[in-house]
Amino acid sequence: MSSNELAHAASPYLLQHANNPVHWHMWGEAALREAQESNKPILLSVGYAACHWCHVMAHESFEDAETAAVMNELFVNIKVDREERPDIDHIYMSALHSFGERGGWPMTMFLTPQGEPFWGGTYFPKTEQYGRPAFVTVLRSVAEIFHTEPEKIAQNTKVIREALSHKKQSESGTLAADLLDSLPPQIAGFADRTNGGLRGAPKFPNTPIFELLWRAGAHLGKAPYRDLVRLTLTRMSKGGIYDHLGGGFARYSVDAYWRVPHFEKMLYDNAQLLELLALCHREFGDPLLRQRAREIVAWLSREMTTPEGAFCASLDADSEGEEGRFYVWSWDELVSVLGEEDARFFGRFYDAGPEGNWDDEPHGKIVTVLNQLKADPPPPEEEARLAALRQKLFLVREKRPHPGLDDKIMADWNGLMIAALVNAGTTLGEPSWVSQAGRAYAAIVELLQYTNDSGQRRLAHSTRAGAIVKPGFALDHAAMLRAALALHEARHMEGAQLPPHDYLGDAIAWAEAVRDDYLDQETGLLAMSTADAGDVILRLSPTNDDAIPNAHPVYLTGLIRLAGLTGDDAWLTLADQLMATLAPVVRENFAGHAGILNALDLRLNGLEIVTAGTDRKTLYEAALAVPFDRRIVIDLDRPETFPANHPAAAQAKIAGEAAAFVCTKGTCSAPVHDVAALERLLASFTPAGSAA
Repeated sequence: MSSNELAHAASPYLLQHANNPVHWHMWGEAALREAQESNKPILLSVGYAACHWCHVMAHESFEDAETAAVMNELFVNIKVDREERPDIDHIYMSALHSFGERGGWPMTMFLTPQGEPFWGGTYFPKTEQYGRPAFVTVLRSVAEIFHTEPEKIAQNTKVIREALSHKKQSESGTLAADLLDSLPPQIAGFADRTNGGLRGAPKFPNTPIFELLWRAGAHLGKAPYRDLVRLTLTRMSKGGIYDHLGGGFARYSVDAYWRVPHFEKMLYDNAQLLELLALCHREFGDPLLRQRAREIVAWLSREMTTPEGAFCASLDADSEGEEGRFYVWSWDELVSVLGEEDARFFGRFYDAGPEGNWDDEPHGKIVTVLNQLKADPPPPEEEARLAALRQKLFLVREKRPHPGLDDKIMADWNGLMIAALVNAGTTLGEPSWVSQAGRAYAAIVELLQYTNDSGQRRLAHSTRAGAIVKPGFALDHAAMLRAALALHEARHMEGAQLPPHDYLGDAIAWAEAVRDDYLDQETGLLAMSTADAGDVILRLSPTNDDAIPNAHPVYLTGLIRLAGLTGDDAWLTLADQLMATLAPVVRENFAGHAGILNALDLRLNGLEIVTAGTDRKTLYEAALAVPFDRRIVIDLDRPETFPANHPAAAQAKIAGEAAAFVCTKGTCSAPVHDVAALERLLASFTPAGSAA
């Protein structure tokens, strides 16, 4: 007799369902075999620990004995954590899109006993509402059709299989510099010139798109491109999407103003936003943006770091059974903590008053989401008073039941944050962030690196409570490639405490892993899974940007930097081949592939800043402080290891005691010997583009 297997899981999301009366299985061959032996369809439920609507469906249906009885009678039920198995999630989400559904989580899919999808949806209410049928009605209807209309099921699975398994022939094209000029004006046309972000609601960070606008500002001008990024980050930093007491950005805003968030906090969002905040502060000098960057890192250190030094995955949207309960305030609560006078003073700056600002409809309450959207920056003496009041509220809030922490350690998300800490730390002059990144990197290598059957170094995807999910995915290796290269560039930063480690050797190993295990020879694209993945029905190669960065642009930027740092043009050749293969799909949907265009910008406009000589330290620090989006710092501490045929090798021989030179497009400048001359030299390089 089947029972709920999830008590044996390591994933916090699966453990949330361990006491359900549903006979949940974990994904694997045993569950598929049971479905085949019993000739029952599979109900696949996919979600993640911080997902609010996943909790809603769990409380309504999966914790309900009557609903569970129907599920157990009619289906083999499988629960999957999308963060633990992004390949499973992507296959069945792609199938859901093929049905014409928008998609989202929880994802509820119905599969044949062989694992082939034939129908699905997202959240199903327990009782019929909003035009959606009751979940039990859906269950009975699907099971009846499965058993009585096999021809319909076969037709559905055939159509979906063909849609998903259609592999484009390997074809190539070109992505030219003119795209970097022609696309940003189109994207800027969709921008919200009042609130930042893209027009409409809900509002997401859309980090790759705003990085593309940022990069366009280098050759098309600050207005409107970098100004739009500045506006977006400023409004987000003032809005309720930002946690003004504890730091960190939530997943998205449900409105068009960044005021009311969907309260979950994800590691990957904050990594990408940390990099943009650093770039924008470096350009414009806004104190608010630097403050937000520092607060993100403080939140990361306080709440999201494991004892080993790695980073946790996310914080839940819910606590005490309510979304946002941990973060919102009633007026009475504010007065009880601050007193009437200070509460009114605080409320002037944080949109707080007796009337509240958010009608929390499901629970019938009117509460306040703290935000500064209506307030001007306070003068220094008032900001000092506000800081003390924020600390009071923070300490009281700390006594509330906290949202659930998903403390899975994931190679890809950690790689993103490690690189972000290094990039922001070098840009803002924060060496302790680089040290923190180095500690996290060491933890990932210790916990997730293993040797495969062929004796090659590889990364597992995640670990928690001693359980390891392996093999890893393409993004795990690509993100850790990027992290290793960032640490290699910053390894000599003044004040950064990094133990001796061959980061460049690691980077080469991760780059080889992606090339050898994930590059699909039939399509020329990166598959999510390895070729020998035995528990997936298809091996898909997504290219579009998503909330979590796509493996293709992350790998491309890694290859471009690796070529510069090793002097090995074979990596650049591989990047160019992959870029050419991607060109047709990018041309079909430019906005959905902003990340790849950002990699193209680095390929065309990246500057290799080489520092050499025994007294090069000052020049190296100046090079490292150049915004990371455009530079690759090659510190020749061991010139003899650099290929003799690389232009930098010849320049290094005449460097003298200290020299720096800039290489781009296969040629290097004459050496300069002081920081002022280096700054003038860097300013002389104009980014490629038709407007240049």
